[in-house]
Amino acid sequence: MQKILCSLVLSLFMMAPNWAQTASEIIAKMDENMNAKTQISRSQMVIHGRRGSRTVESRTYSEGSQKAYTEYLAPARERGTKMLKLGDRLWIYSPATDRSIQLSGHMLRQSVMGSDLSYEDMMEDRKLQEIYSLRLLGEEELQGQQVWVLELLAKVEGLSYPKRKIWVDQGYYVPLKEELYAKSGQLLKELTFSEVKAFGDRYYPTVTHYKDALKKGKGTDFILLELALDEAIPEYYFNKSVLKR
Repeated sequence: MQKILCSLVLSLFMMAPNWAQTASEIIAKMDENMNAKTQISRSQMVIHGRRGSRTVESRTYSEGSQKAYTEYLAPARERGTKMLKLGDRLWIYSPATDRSIQLSGHMLRQSVMGSDLSYEDMMEDRKLQEIYSLRLLGEEELQGQQVWVLELLAKVEGLSYPKRKIWVDQGYYVPLKEELYAKSGQLLKELTFSEVKAFGDRYYPTVTHYKDALKKGKGTDFILLELALDEAIPEYYFNKSVLKR
């Protein structure tokens, strides 16, 4: 009888998934791959609206997770619009009025130029392990790649998304999909990442599709055109005076 029980336990152990890494280790490696001291990027945001699609092009300079400056380059109606993020503060400059305003509170929930992204989405800067408890749910295949599926539950109050699910590529440690939920469990947004490319010794998805689950429409595509990592950025890019330069 004892031999039978031992054999049964051994069989169950062999059938169980062999997860060599914990959820914390996976997220830590994803952060290590995705985060750099500085980033300089040029990107396009393709907003799919009811009457068609429009493309907004911008250049962004960022230092760590606390400082970011974005200048919009096209189309003509958006050219010269600027955003500056310093910690938990965000300013928007409009060339039409030659004024800059600071967004806070409910204003951060507004859509960025009619896209499926909110200003609040762009403000998130704390490490996931600091604000969420992590759980490894399993493994599966996505976009032809083996991925880990992780569940993240808020351990601090006031988060825009108290629950998240992330599908992380096992080879490159990049997210391939993410679902963002309300406290009630309602799906709020879904992100799909694709076209992973190498930038030096790091890997980044160059196309991200954002879909606000509470809106009709085809969502927003964020396309990374250029990316330079760990290059020196002049300090004036992170000063309020840059908004009127």
